[in-house]
This record gives sequence, C-alpha cells and structure tokens, in this order.
Amino acid sequence: MFNLRGITMRSLLPILGALLLGAATALHAQAPSTDPAKPQPRKERRFDCSKAADPKACEKRRAKAKETVSKARAACEGKQGDERRDCMRQQGCAQSKDPAKCQANAKAHTERRQEAREACKDKTGAALKTCLREQRGRK
Repeated sequence: MFNLRGITMRSLLPILGALLLGAATALHAQAPSTDPAKPQPRKERRFDCSKAADPKACEKRRAKAKETVSKARAACEGKQGDERRDCMRQQGCAQSKDPAKCQANAKAHTERRQEAREACKDKTGAALKTCLREQRGRK
C-alpha cells in the first residue's frame, strides 16, 4: 500500500475533485443509443394554426380531420396490412365532400405506391429509402 503519513485529506481533495469531474464529463458525453432493433418514437406532425391566414378555420379543419381519422381507426380496428390501408381510405373517402374523386385519387396513389415497391423490391436500408424517394419524385 501507499504510505499516506504526512498527507492530509485537504491536499487530496483537489485531486479527488478533478477525477470526479473528469469521470462525470466522460459519462455525460456518451452518445445516445441508435439500436435499430429499438425504433425511435415517431414525431407527431404539427402545423401551427396561429400562423395560418384564418386560424379559426384552420383549427376547425384540423379538428374535423382528427375526428375522421379516429372514426376510421375505430372502424378498421383488427385489420392489418393492405386490408387496413384500404379500409382507412374507404372510411376517409366516405366522409369527404366528393367521395368518388377521393376514391379515384386513392386508387391512383395505391398504383403509384405499388409501382415504386416493384421498382425498389431488391433494395434494403438506405438504398431502399433513396429508391423510394426517387420513385416518389418521378410520379
């Protein structure tokens, strides 16, 4: 062991403090976990209606959209995959001003989505995202 005779606790305090500060700094500077198995929570899309031309109409429109989505979710509960997607679109279009036009737009969107999936079916990860972005921009 070390011979600590003659060394007072007061002389060791600055050294001990410096060691603790260094350890705390190193521990605090750790990067956050980016484990792909543990997905990050989705950020909610938000639009600030106070910046809109007509804030009251914007709030009313947002409330109606939220209500429509919640009704569609309730109606399509228990369905998964393509069946759920189709159900959600049908429920959403049933509440729109022009259901026939909404259904036509939904069908066109589905076809574009299928074409993009076919074009990018062999890719994964970042290459897949890039490919899908390119397909989306092409329309």
